[in-house]
Amino acid sequence: MSDAPPGWVATVTVRAADPRLAGMLERALRPEAAREVPRARATLGRGGPREVTLEIEARDTGAMRAALNTYLGWVHLALETVRRGRATGSPDAASPA
Repeated sequence: MSDAPPGWVATVTVRAADPRLAGMLERALRPEAAREVPRARATLGRGGPREVTLEIEARDTGAMRAALNTYLGWVHLALETVRRGRATGSPDAASPA
């Protein structure tokens, strides 16, 4: 997105069950937040040990809708992957130490 001021800003905060899960989510989303996206920009941060915050700036409502749908889909995918890994006993998805 160019340096033009965004027309729309949204902040999404995901509160995870534990800090390790929040870290996994942040690592999963970080490469996507760093990508260039037409008409939108995403910034990823941590609001606390169990929180991942995503701020999306977009030029128009279409870009905001697309960005929110994309990022919320990735959040769902990452959390569902961990949930299923824990259900099958995967050591990488075990409860925090």
